Amino acid sequence: MGLLDGKVALITGAGGGLGEAYARLFAREGAAVVVNDLGGPRDGSGADVSMAQKVVDAILAEGGRAVANGADISTLAGGRSVFDDAIKHFGRADILVNNAGILLDQTFAKATDAAWDKVLKVHLKGTFCVTQPVFRWMRENGGGVIVNTSSTSGLIGNFGQSNYGAAKGGIWGLSNVLAIEGRKYNIRIWTLAPGALTRMTADLPRYIENPSAALGPDGIAPAVLYMVSDLSGDQTGKTLGVSGPRGVREMRMMEKPGWKPPHAGWKAEDILEHAKEIFFTEEEIKMGARRF
Repeated sequence: MGLLDGKVALITGAGGGLGEAYARLFAREGAAVVVNDLGGPRDGSGADVSMAQKVVDAILAEGGRAVANGADISTLAGGRSVFDDAIKHFGRADILVNNAGILLDQTFAKATDAAWDKVLKVHLKGTFCVTQPVFRWMRENGGGVIVNTSSTSGLIGNFGQSNYGAAKGGIWGLSNVLAIEGRKYNIRIWTLAPGALTRMTADLPRYIENPSAALGPDGIAPAVLYMVSDLSGDQTGKTLGVSGPRGVREMRMMEKPGWKPPHAGWKAEDILEHAKEIFFTEEEIKMGARRF
């Protein structure tokens, strides 16, 4: 018996890297998988369904069930087609992992609107385009699990990734809303912040300087399997960080008890006076608050 027997999973950006690792693990655990990938390099140019088909062929060779989808998920029609293929071939849509993404790193001072629009379109709009038809189906069919992919670049920040960080921060915010709206329909929402050495990240300074500290895709996939399986019970609205240096951990927005002004006539100087009540101290951050 597999952890995902009888389930149907849709995974975007699954022609390699993290998405491929998820797809192959899910299939081994009994799920039928829609493997979506536009194909092409990490900047989002080009299109080649053979990347998705190669993963499907590997799953079929291992006795699993899968179908390839080469749609551009940053469009409404493309996102809908991923869902349509799940229903057409397998009759259900129990699990969605929004994993597709591109990188066009630029410092903010040198950022172009073309790169900004493209990165947000793939990451943030792409998550919307695939999720909405799946979410609607889940509402009417007893629920399901959706995993959205954010990043520490969006939750904490990273030099040279203003467009990527903005998109990933937006995905985290979307997940929070979906968790609230989906709860009464038994739709569980997770956010993943992975740190893995893949084709997308191979030339990032932190991996060039210390590649041995990085997890490969197979080191991230078990966490995602936990999220989408019954192992995670009724957990929803949580963000899980998974990386080599920091391991597996929940990441949360932290909030101080704060200071409540006694009247409407308070002054800006009052914030300085009550700074210890309002702001985290360095010691509190070291004890686990961190910056996120």
